[in-house]
Parts: sequence; structure tokens; C-alpha cells
Amino acid sequence: MGLLTAAITRHPPVAAALSDASLIAAMIRVEAALARAQEAVSIVPAGTAAAIDGAQIDGRTLAQGVADAGVPVPAFLAELRPQIGAAADHVHYGATSQDILDTAICLCLGDALDGISAQLSETIDALATQASKHPGLPMLGRTRGQYATPISFALRVANWAAPLIALEAGLPDVRARALKIQMGGSAGSSYAMHPHGPAIASAMAAELGLADAAPWHADRSGFAALASWLAQVVTAHSKMAGDLALSARSEIGEMRAGQGGGSSTMPHKSNPVTTEALLACHPIAIASQSGLAQAAVHAEERDGAGWAVEWHLLPQLCEVTGAALSHGATLAKTLIPNAERMRAAIDANPAVMAEALVFALAPSLGRVEATTKVKEALAKGTLPDGDVPSPETLAQIADEAAARIFAGRP
Repeated sequence: MGLLTAAITRHPPVAAALSDASLIAAMIRVEAALARAQEAVSIVPAGTAAAIDGAQIDGRTLAQGVADAGVPVPAFLAELRPQIGAAADHVHYGATSQDILDTAICLCLGDALDGISAQLSETIDALATQASKHPGLPMLGRTRGQYATPISFALRVANWAAPLIALEAGLPDVRARALKIQMGGSAGSSYAMHPHGPAIASAMAAELGLADAAPWHADRSGFAALASWLAQVVTAHSKMAGDLALSARSEIGEMRAGQGGGSSTMPHKSNPVTTEALLACHPIAIASQSGLAQAAVHAEERDGAGWAVEWHLLPQLCEVTGAALSHGATLAKTLIPNAERMRAAIDANPAVMAEALVFALAPSLGRVEATTKVKEALAKGTLPDGDVPSPETLAQIADEAAARIFAGRP
């Protein structure tokens, strides 16, 4: 039912990076890199890699191979070998299907993460721009669903950006942990390439732009770390969308952002379509991450049962993350605060200045007595006199806190 979901959870650039065509091209790159590394230590003759480089594989023939062998590599090799002449006897030497497929998947994930990373930076930049466009704009903070004290629009926006900034900074470590060479042979010892196994893996990693690593056939913690990072990205965006959904409610109306959708029966409505689309991405991301965590238990040296779960859920998680980022960038760029409604909420609820009044009275009365006096006055529906800072002053202070958040971005 792509009609119902494509506009909400699909993300064409990520889908392209993780497509069948991209995976097959990556598998060819991996086999060629393996041959090049083996040529350097005279395991296979010169020219093997060059023969593989120009190969063309028809992905339509590989689906039956997955049904027959559980992985596409045997069918891939059956189609590759007739194309490469004398090199056919030397391709895939000492490797196992999982080596080629895991490494190829890492290459595709790297391309997907390049796009995701760029989108993440775009959203953070848009939020920083929004915060700087409205300096000193006061609005009511809310805690536990209730009015708190005046903050600033910039601080609300900065708090949306804070987890995204941390996730952006942590991405290089996640990439290094998840996107790494896989070359262990049939049971992880690389015995067929001994004593050159580690050198071959290192050379392949350098050529392919992946982290060097010992074989990790049954250790899926790298993919689990990536899944956690992706889910956190969607979660952080959903926090922004959730806040916007509240702020855009008819009775609040302090902000609006994204596309407004019409109702089939109520002409006056403008539904928060982009916000809802982003919120819809979150449970899909969390369910995907949970499934990947369950699939991370691979028995003994190698296990085929968890592969299919990874092949299904990891691309889905990447794509829904890309979709969430796209929706989030739209919200960040189109965000419009309603200064009049924000100020009206403060003016209509003078009790929100109670904390500021306590601290204004505390130097002369002491904190405890000042708190008591303010509570007694609130019970009577009034506030005692005191030199209370204005909402604009509190907003300026909140802006300083917002600036610290954005200043923490590398």
C-alpha cells in the first residue's frame, strides 16, 4: 500500500543507496578489492581484480539464489564467473558469502549515512537560524503540561536542537563501529589466506573506506549501535514534532510549521500534516530497532537466521530515519512563531511570574519567607509587590542558555 505510506515513510535517496542495484554494485567492489589485496601477497594472479571490475550482474537472477541458499552470493558468483575468463578460478578465494555480503551492506549503509548526515546538519542549521531570527521573544515554558515560567522562543528551539547536535557529533564513532570490513572465511579464522588474512582485510578496508576489523560474523553489536543511533535521531525529531503539535493547537496557536492539510468535510481546518508524518515515523523506527536487537543473537561462529531480519529491518530503519529528517527539515525551515499569542498567554496568567517574584524578594525576606508570602498571595488571587524582571528580561536570559547549546556544536 505504497499509496498510503510513500509520502510519510519513504525516502528516495536512502532507498536508492540501499537498493538491489546498489547492493550488487557493492558486492562487485568487494570481490574486486579482495582480489586486489590477494594479488599483493601473490595468493591470486595479477589481473584477477581487473577482470572483476567490469562485471555486470543481473539482479533478477539472484532472488532465486536467496531462496535456494539463504544468501545471494552463490548465485552472484555463478553469474560472475563466466564473465571473467581465467580469473573465474581465483575470484572469492578463501572468502565466505557472509564476508562479501556484510561488507557490501556496510558500503551501502555508508552511502545512506552520507545523505542522512547531510540532512541532520541541514536541520540543525535551520533551527539555529530560527533561534537567531527571534532574539528576546518571550513565551511560556511548560513543565509537566502546566504553565511554568517565561522562557524564550530561542530556548525552545535550542532544546530541540540539543540532542541532534550530540547525535551529529557521535556519528563518526558510530560509523567506525558499524561500517567495517568483514573477512573471516568459512568460520572466522581466515585459514585459507593464512598468514595473510589480517593484511588482506586491512588492505580491503583501506580501499573500500571502511574501518579495519577482526571478523565479526556473530558479533552484530556494530549494527545494533547504528540502529540505536538512527532510532535516537528519529526520537529527537519526534520531540520537536510533538511540541509543535501542542503549540499549534487551535486554543494555543503559538507556533505553526510545515504543510497544512485540508479536511474532507470541514472547510475551516488546516491539519498539521508534516508534524503528523514525522510523529508516524517514530514507532516504526523504534519497532525496527527492537527487531534488530532481537536478531542480534547469532549462534556459534555463524548463523543465518538473523540475517534476513537485518536485511529487512535495517534498510527500513534507515529509510524511515531519512523520511523523519526530511519532515524535520521542513518543520524547522517553515517554523513561524506567533509573538502576540505568546505574550497574551503570559499576560493572562500573571502567576507565572511567581518564581521570579520569590527570587526578587528573597534578598530582603529570605528564601523561605519570600516563598511563603508569594504562596499566600496566590491563594488570594494576587501577587505581592516586588521588583520582578520583565518577561523580556527572562527571555534574554533564556536566549543565553540557547546560545550555549548551539555553541556546543563542533
